[in-house]
Order: sequence, then C-alpha cells, then structure tokens
Amino acid sequence: MTHASPSPDDDALLPLDAVRERSAPGGPARARGGAVRSGRTSRVVRAAGTARTAGVAEPVRGVPKPAAELPVARVVVDTPLPHLDRLFDYLVPAPLDATAVPGVRVRVRFAGKLVDGFLLERAESTEHEGRLTRLERVVSAEPVLTPEIVALARAVADHYAGTMADVLRLAVPPRHARVEAEAPAPVPTDPAQPVGAGPGPWADYPEGETFLAALAKGGSPRAVWTALPGTGEGGPGWPEAVAVAVRETLRGGRGALVVLPDGKDVALLDAALRDVLEPGAHVALTADLGPAERYRRWLRVARGQVRVAAGTRGAAFAPVRDLGLAIIWDDGDDLHSERLAPYPHAREVLALRAHRARAGLLIGGYARTAEATQLIAAGWAGPIVAARGTVRTRAPRVRPAGEDAELARDEAARAARLPSLAWRTLRAGLESGPVLVQVPRRGYLPALACQSCRAPARCGHCGGPFALRAGHVAPYCRWCGRIAGEWRCPSCGGARVRAQVVGARRTAEELGRAFPSVPVRTSGRDGVLATVGAGRALVVATPGAEPVPEGGYAAAVLLDGWALLGRPDLRAAEETLRRWMNAAALLRPSAELVVLADSSLAAVQALLRWDPVTHAERELADRTELGFPPAVKMATLTGSPAAVREMLGEMTLPPEAQVLGPVPVAAPKGDQVRERAMVRIARGSGSALAAALKGAAGVRSARKAPEVVKVCIDPLDVI
Repeated sequence: MTHASPSPDDDALLPLDAVRERSAPGGPARARGGAVRSGRTSRVVRAAGTARTAGVAEPVRGVPKPAAELPVARVVVDTPLPHLDRLFDYLVPAPLDATAVPGVRVRVRFAGKLVDGFLLERAESTEHEGRLTRLERVVSAEPVLTPEIVALARAVADHYAGTMADVLRLAVPPRHARVEAEAPAPVPTDPAQPVGAGPGPWADYPEGETFLAALAKGGSPRAVWTALPGTGEGGPGWPEAVAVAVRETLRGGRGALVVLPDGKDVALLDAALRDVLEPGAHVALTADLGPAERYRRWLRVARGQVRVAAGTRGAAFAPVRDLGLAIIWDDGDDLHSERLAPYPHAREVLALRAHRARAGLLIGGYARTAEATQLIAAGWAGPIVAARGTVRTRAPRVRPAGEDAELARDEAARAARLPSLAWRTLRAGLESGPVLVQVPRRGYLPALACQSCRAPARCGHCGGPFALRAGHVAPYCRWCGRIAGEWRCPSCGGARVRAQVVGARRTAEELGRAFPSVPVRTSGRDGVLATVGAGRALVVATPGAEPVPEGGYAAAVLLDGWALLGRPDLRAAEETLRRWMNAAALLRPSAELVVLADSSLAAVQALLRWDPVTHAERELADRTELGFPPAVKMATLTGSPAAVREMLGEMTLPPEAQVLGPVPVAAPKGDQVRERAMVRIARGSGSALAAALKGAAGVRSARKAPEVVKVCIDPLDVI
C-alpha cells in the first residue's frame, strides 16, 4: 500500500485549537489522537484547558476542569473521508462526566467545525502529549451503541473496504428527542416464556427437529434451509417455521433477529410471531413505520425490553441482546444489498455477526444462492432439505410452453401472448379460485421499436428510449420526458412504432379482454397488493410483488421467460429460478403452473423437478471454473477513466490479485463517461484485497482527489 507524502493542506483537517508538532518523516503511525494522520508524520495534541507538569494535568483558569476519572473520550467522528477512519481522543470536561458514557452521541470540534460522533470508550490517558480538544456536548444521554455493534461495524467496514462512520449511519437510526424523552418501559427481569410447543413445520424436514433442539439448549447451529412450497388456508408455511425457530431460541435463553426482503414479508412474519410469543415480546422494524415509530421500537431493542426483532436489511444491525439466532429469508433478493456505502449485504453482515457473537444462523428460501451453497461446501453450515417424496406432494405441477408453442385461437388470448396451454390452465384455475400471471416487466409498454425495421425507438433530443404509459397517449422519452409527436425512425423513416417489451399494465388490459367476466388485479411498482381473497380473480404481478392468496392460487402462468433468462448478468439463471419459485410457492399443492420458456434450459429443468439444490451446486461449480464470486473475492472500481486508472496505478495489490479492465460502463443520465475495473483474488486473500483498496482510497482522500472512485466488494452486478 502506498501513501501520499505529507502536505501542508492536511493541517486544514485538524481541530483549530490543536498545537501541532511534526516528527521525523516515516515515524510510527498513531492509532488515536485529536488529529493524527495514519501512516504519515505524527502530530502531538495537548489537552485543551490543561497544562502538563511531569505528566500531571493541572487546570487552567477559566477553562472547565477535566473529569476526575477516565478524562479521555475516544470518539468515532462522522466523516466519510477514508483516511480519517479511526478513533480520535478528546477531553471530557467535568460537567459532562456523568453523561459522557460509551455509546452516546456527542458533538465535537473537528477541522474547525462542529460535527457529530459517537463516544466509544473512556480512558485514563492518551497516547499523545500536549493538548486535546474537549467534547463540546453530549447530544443525548441515551447509549445507542453497544460494544457488540461497535465491533460488528468495524468488521463490516474492514470487510467491505469502507469506513466505520458509513456503517454506523446504517446501523443507528436518526435520533428523535421526543421519543427518547418518553418514559421507558421496565426491562423484564423474568421474561415470559414463549407459547406453544412441538416442531410445527420443521417436522417435514429430517434435520428440522435436531436444529430446534440445538436452539432450545442455547446452542448456535448454522444451516441453509430450502423451504417447502405450497400455500394453505393459513398462508405460506415459512413464516410459521421461522416463528417456531425464534420460539425455541427464546426457550434457550437467548435473543433472535430476523431480516426479510420487504415490508410484505415482515407483516407475514409479524403475524406468525404473535401466535407463538407473548404480546409485546417482539418488534417489527420497517421504513414505512415513519422515523419516530421506528426509532421508538429500535430503542426498545437497545434497552433490552424485547429480545426479538424482525425487519428489512437495516435490522441486521439491531442491538438484540445476547443474540442466539440470526435468520435471513430469501437471501438472493437484491433488496438485501445496501445501496449506500460501503454496500454491505445483509447475509454477510449476519454471518459476521453470528460468528462474532457465537450465535446460530439460518439462511432460508425456496431457492438457494451460490453463496449459501458455498457455506455448505466449506462446512461452515449444514443443509436442511425435505425428502423428495414430501417435495413432490407439495410442489405445483410445472409444464413448460416454449416460444414456438401454438397460440390460443381466441383473438384476445393471442393478443395477451398466451399459448393455448396457458389459456386452458388459467381458464380451468378460475373455476376454483384466483390465478396468477407473473410479468417480468412493469409499466404499459416500457420499450418501443420502429414497426418497419424493428430498430429501437429513441428520443432525438437525448437518445433515451421511448415508452407508452397507456393505450391512448403519445409515446414519451423515459429520460427527458419529451413527447414523441413528430418522431421519425432515423434508419428507415417510418413513423409507426410497435411494442418491443410488454409491461404488466398492458398485460392486465389484454387479459381483461380475454376474460371479460373476471376481475383483474394488478400488483407492482405503482402499488403492491399484500393479499387477495379466495374468489375468482386474475392477478397480474411483477416478480416480488405477488400478493399472498387466501388458500393459495389455483393456477399460474409465468410469462416471457426470455426477458429474465436473457439478461446479461452473472446471476441471471439463479435470479430467474428464485423469482419463479417464489411465485410458484404461492400455489396450492399440485396446482398447475405454466412457464413460457425453453424446457431444455437448466433453470426451467430445476423448476420442473423443483430441485433448486442441484441447480445451485452446478451454478457454484460453473463460477468456480470461471473464477467468479463466490468462488473468489471480487471488487469493482467505478468512476471516471482517469480516476480509475490513477487508483489502479497507486494500489499495492497482493501478488495473486488479477485486474480485469477497466472497460466503459453505462453512465447515469447526464453523467460523464465512466469506466469500471474488476479485481479478483482467492477467497482466503479477501482481507488483503479490502485493505489494499481501503488504503488506496485513503491516499486519494488525503490528497483531496477531485473525483471519487466507487469501491464495491462482491457486487451483485458483476457482468
């Protein structure tokens, strides 16, 4: 790892009242200090308001006395700069002694400004000689960081080549003073025992009861669970199974944490937990609660008032005390991947947390990811899979219909792109209940082409794609919003357009014509339905937005399989199978399912046999042969061409690291040209790669490089 040479500009980052002294170049790096740079010349910072005589601090007139005991506060400052990713020492004034406890929010002076931070620990002395800047104030006396979460945040930051401040922004919700001022409920000294007994749905799995027994004894089993499909009168079976695992964890005297993709899944689990836990024994954490209510519930967890928390990806950092089991459902869903730096994945956060806390981990889903399969192959986790006979009784009857299948003779059905097999399946299913049609594209007509030459229809102003919002409006540009009133194809001069891709709303419109006496319900980006009744209905939904039916769907059709399988993505087959299985699992046992895709494809065969395990094992084997995650660790560097090349040239990578690229990538609308480079290395050297990337980012940050390079380790979009 290379470092920038000292620069006078670096002093601008120091507190204004610090006295700085330079040591000889190449001196030892300081781990802590009011403003000491790692890997560069050291600075000496004297405690503000004190004078040291023979190592004893004496008060200065007019300045508050320091705390009599543990007068040094070690603070993580809220700054995104990588080269400042460490603790800084501050003086604790005597008036703040009682409230400046580890875990509280504080305000400190840093680089001449008042900034937020977290006080992580108190110490008797500092490594620095001279003056320390004092704490300005304690924002709140409420400790919001526990030692476990502090250590987890540090581990996640190091794993993803990020900063601890960035991770803490994800881990700790914004403060609400009014909520903190509310009278807290007492912490139960003798928590109520869970309700009910027996293995419940786990009886269908040969390893299920052993897993529950380990939890009930306070153990920490780690497993990858392939859930059985099928939806009965009570809804899907997985929420009840998760609730039973949580119940047994509480019986073992430990807490539990569950992370789910979205609010719809959280609501299902919340209802299941109410059946096995006493009222008020758990909290659900989702963004749609609103900041105040979410913070109120989060405080209940932090104060130890509840031992079970369930929520979306941010809940992975919930400070559950004495964690005994961490669960993630449907870990392949991209909603588990954080969109903010350092872009952690909830599965990896929970795996790190379970390892550090010696807790159990359960990775569950109808399908299985290559990452979960890698954990089994490494011996870190064991599989929980039902017997094949049980799977056959629960799974739907899947029938493929390739693109060359005979279209239905009915004109409306042909307009809805329904082969005759799909038409008959939907018509038969509607006789006994609701049916599902999954459409991989949202909107009406999200992509248009010239009717004559089939060239994509694009805006003459910005080059963006044309689309249609409805059947009786003019096409518009999805980038700049301009109406295509006078558009002409630049290739052939044609003025008419045709649908290149058909969205969910257009499909619903066409199905309404094909089945005129049946109500059509839509669920997607414009509005997600949580549930549908048991009556006759055509439900058109995009992947992930399928509502849970009362008693299960009577039949289903998965349209346009090519749109999912044909994506230029490393995870295209895995993601397609996951979306198909999630939809198919909502059907009644042995209900008929038609998938519009070529039956010879591996993903289609896995759906036909309901065998996600073999598909995941083959996927992992293929990625191992090609050198892609999770068989290797991979990082991407994305930014302007000059910035990416500059950072690659400055990094000191491990010898076995391989650099691929950089190559141009699609830039956001109106953005400059961007390039991306990939660096891959053996899994065992992942820590070395992260350290090298973080060091290079720190050098650029210290040098105040004008362009930021986005660093992402094990990104979802590798190709």
